[in-house]
Amino acid sequence: MARFYSLSIQPTLFGGASLIRNWGRIGTNGQAKVETFDDPQEVDGAFLRLERAKRRRGYVDPRATGADLPR
Repeated sequence: MARFYSLSIQPTLFGGASLIRNWGRIGTNGQAKVETFDDPQEVDGAFLRLERAKRRRGYVDPRATGADLPR
């Protein structure tokens, strides 16, 4: 089954940062989860931790493999 997982960091209005995770089957909107952190270093650590975990499970960056993104 073809799936996607994306991570992004967005600033908050109060000087913190949010880690936004989207996942699901390719071709759907999927699900989303937002985690808010007061300290920007905390969000960087969480981003790297989740990225490593997903890469261990087989997720790859489509730009690195030359694959096209779904339209």
